[in-house]
Amino acid sequence: MRLARKASNASKEVLTRSEGTLPRSLRRRQLAAAWGAAVGVVFALNAASSIAAARTAGEWPSSARDPQNTRFSPLEQIGRGNVASLKLAFTFATGVDRGQEAAPLVVGNTMYLVTPFPNYVYALDLSRPASPLRWKFDPRADASAQGVACCDVVNRGVAFADGRIFFNTLDAQTIALDAATGQELWRTKLGDISRGETMTMAPLVVKGKVLVGNSGGELGVRGWLTALDAASGNIAWRAWSTGPDKDVLIGASFKPFYAQDRGTDLGVATWPGTAWKLGGGSVWGFVSYDPDLDLIYYGTGNPGPWNPEQRPGANKWTSGIFARRPDTGEAIWYYQWSPHDLHDYDGVNESVLVDIPIAGRLRRVLLHPDRNGYLYVVDRSTGQVLSADPFVPVTTSTGVDLQTGALTYNPAKEPRGGETVRDICPAAPGAKDWQPSAWSPRTRLLYVPHQNLCQDAETYQVSYIAGTPYVGADLKMRAGPGGHRGEFTAWDPVARKKAWSLKESFPVWSGALATAGDVVFYGTMEGWFKAVDASSGALLWQFKTGSGIIGQPISYLGPDGKQYIAVLSGVGGWAGAIVSAPLDARDPLAGGGFVNAMKDLPAQTGKGGTLYVFALP
Repeated sequence: MRLARKASNASKEVLTRSEGTLPRSLRRRQLAAAWGAAVGVVFALNAASSIAAARTAGEWPSSARDPQNTRFSPLEQIGRGNVASLKLAFTFATGVDRGQEAAPLVVGNTMYLVTPFPNYVYALDLSRPASPLRWKFDPRADASAQGVACCDVVNRGVAFADGRIFFNTLDAQTIALDAATGQELWRTKLGDISRGETMTMAPLVVKGKVLVGNSGGELGVRGWLTALDAASGNIAWRAWSTGPDKDVLIGASFKPFYAQDRGTDLGVATWPGTAWKLGGGSVWGFVSYDPDLDLIYYGTGNPGPWNPEQRPGANKWTSGIFARRPDTGEAIWYYQWSPHDLHDYDGVNESVLVDIPIAGRLRRVLLHPDRNGYLYVVDRSTGQVLSADPFVPVTTSTGVDLQTGALTYNPAKEPRGGETVRDICPAAPGAKDWQPSAWSPRTRLLYVPHQNLCQDAETYQVSYIAGTPYVGADLKMRAGPGGHRGEFTAWDPVARKKAWSLKESFPVWSGALATAGDVVFYGTMEGWFKAVDASSGALLWQFKTGSGIIGQPISYLGPDGKQYIAVLSGVGGWAGAIVSAPLDARDPLAGGGFVNAMKDLPAQTGKGGTLYVFALP
C-alpha cells in the first residue's frame, strides 16, 4: 500500500506537465510508462534506504553505539548456534601497555581507537586484508598529567559525528580530527593539571555539541560538564557540579521530583563554608540522550575529601544525576543517589534509557546500577525513583525510601575519625564502577559487569594542596561474601531481580555487549573473552587474550558483509593498577586499598595493549 501510494504520487508528478489536450489513449500509455518508471524509482530508493539502514546497523559510532547507552548490536549472524566457531580475524598492537578501557568505533570501512596516555588515535582500513593502519594521530599531551591521574592513565573512547572524530586527552584537552585524514581541526584546553584536573571520559555528540567532563575528584577539583561547539571547539556552556545556582545552570525550569533537592543555591548551602570550591563532583562517566524528551543525563562523582566528617551536609550536587537541555545546559531535574556520600560512591555509572511496563503501563525510564549497591529504575521525564533494589550484598545502607527517594544509611558503617570501620560492603569502587552494562530489547534484561568487594576503612583529617591527593582515608579491600571478587549479572528490571549471575574470581572490569543473536560478550581480568547465552548465561565460547580485559567490546558489519566482534585487551584501571602501574603487592593500602584485594592478579596476567577482532570462518 505504501509502495503503491509512493508510485502513484510520483507518476502524477511526471504527468502534471503533459496533461491537457492529449488524446485519452496517449495519456493512458503515458500514465502506464510513468507508473513503471515511478515504481522503478521507488524500488531503487527503497533498496538504497535498506542498504543505508544495514550499513548504519553495522556501524558503532560512539562508545555505547547509541545515545541511549544500550550497547546492543542488531547484528545476528553470530548467534547461540554458531558462536562456538568464532575465530581470530586479526589483531592490532596499540604500542601502549597501560589499562585499555576504550571502545573501538566503526564508521563506514574504518575502525577508530584511542589508547591510554599518550592518547594516540588510530584509524584502521577495514576494507583491506589484516586492516592496516590508515592514519595515526599523536596529540602530544603533557606527560606530567600522568602524575595526577587518579586511577591509571586510561581513556574510555572517541566519538564520531559529521565526518569528525572527537576525543579527550589526559591533560584535559578535547580535540577534533578529520575522520578521513586524521588532520587536527581544533583543540580546546578545558582543565588545569596543576590542580589535578584530567579527562578520561568518552565524549557524546548531541545536536552539534560535544559533551565532555573532568576527572580528579580525589584531588579536590570542582566537577563540571562542558558543551563544545562541534564545528569550532568553542565552549557553548559549562555546568558546574557545586556552587551557586547560576554556576550549576539551575533556573526556573528546574523541577526535581523530591523535596530535598529543591531550594536556592543548595550547591553552596549544603557545604560548610567554601568547601564546595574543592567539592569534587567530577563528570567522568557516560552521558545518555533522549531525543524525544530532548534531555541529556549524566552522573556526578564523589564529594571531596573522602573523609565525610570534613564536609557535613548533603554536599549537592555530587554523587547524583542531572537531566539537562543539550542546547543550553539548563537543569531540568536532579536526584542524589548518595547524599553526603560516605564511601566514595560516585554517581557516574551509565544510565541506560529504555521503555518498560511498570504497574500496568509503559514507562520511559533509565536503568542505573549504582556504586552504592542498588539498581535504580527512574522515570526519566521527572526523576521519580520507581524501584531501587540491591544487586550485591549491602551493609552500608538498609534501602531506598520510594516515597522520599532517600537512601537510608546504616550508622554502624559510617566512617569515624581515628577508628577502623570494618565490613563496609560494597567497597569504594562500589557494587559496580565505570564498566558499562548492556541492554537487550529481545530478552528485556540488563547485563551488568560488576564486583563483589568489601573493605575496612579508617578516616583522618586532610589538608588541601593543589595537585595532590585530597582523600583523608585509608582502605583495605577484600573479596565480598562467597569469596569471589566479581560477577556478571543479568537483571530483570520489571521483576526487580536477577535472572541469572556468573561468578568470576576477579572483578569484572570490562564492558558488556548484547547482540540480536542472543549472545552477550564480556572479558575477565585474567584475559578471557567470553560469549554467554543471553537467556541463561550458559558459556558458549571463550578465548584467552594476552592480557586482562577491561575494554568495551563492540560488534560491527565488515565491508565483506560479515559480522565481527572486537575488544581491546590490556589490564589496568583502578582494579588492575597492581599490574599496569605496577604497584607493590606488599602494601595493602596501595592503589587506594585495591591492591589488598588483587595481590594474586600479577600471577594471572601481565601488561598488554592489543586489539582482538573475531569472526565466523
